[in-house]
Amino acid sequence: MTKWKLTLEYNGGGFCGWQSQPEKCGVQDALETAIFKIDGVETRVSVAGRTDAGVHALGQVASFNAQKDWVDFRLLEALNAHLRNLGAVSVTKAETMPDDFDARFSAKSREYIYIIQNRRAFLTVNKGLAWRVPMPLDVEKMHKGAQLLVGNHDFSTFRDAECQAKSPIKTLDIFDIKRVKTPYGEQIHCYLKAQSFLHRQVRSMVGTLVEVGRGAWTLDDLVAALDAKDRTKCGQVSPPDGLYLSAVNY
Repeated sequence: MTKWKLTLEYNGGGFCGWQSQPEKCGVQDALETAIFKIDGVETRVSVAGRTDAGVHALGQVASFNAQKDWVDFRLLEALNAHLRNLGAVSVTKAETMPDDFDARFSAKSREYIYIIQNRRAFLTVNKGLAWRVPMPLDVEKMHKGAQLLVGNHDFSTFRDAECQAKSPIKTLDIFDIKRVKTPYGEQIHCYLKAQSFLHRQVRSMVGTLVEVGRGAWTLDDLVAALDAKDRTKCGQVSPPDGLYLSAVNY
């Protein structure tokens, strides 16, 4: 057997999230089906981050043990030949790894980007790929608010009620927010990096910072919400459309 590390990208709009489901609607289901078709055995893959329904990935990482002997190019081509019929997911890189490598437990940090389209007009070309916020947003104030969340905190306020993490205490390494010119027009990009995140932590923080950006919350309100360690004090939770798992670092 050979341990393989797969880098994946996918559009989460057509999936019920990463995790395998009885109705076989998860990204995991598509990948494991493709592996079975080419490797001949049922396999459970390990993954760096279990994304929710509608969340996208540019640099998701999965690992598995292959029964057959493959070279990287042939494995990538064989998997993608089946994945193209199983949803909007593809393998962009395949690498052999030591036997003790695990996509989840070997990861040192994870990076996310959240994209906001700050305009009145409805989205067309990038519908489902960004969160349209029609009211004006003060991005500088949002960035200042994001810096108040950087560091080691109890993030209970920004933790989903169904989160299974043992502790709400996490260290947020980077949370930058800025306006960026793109082919889709000017967007607001939120960049986050941490060793790990709580369930829906990113969407909860971004949604709350939009409250700050539109003037409904002050920075003091944000600090009070964090200090409360109370989920009911969270602002709105942003939709999954604009969230991307962009990279996993090892």
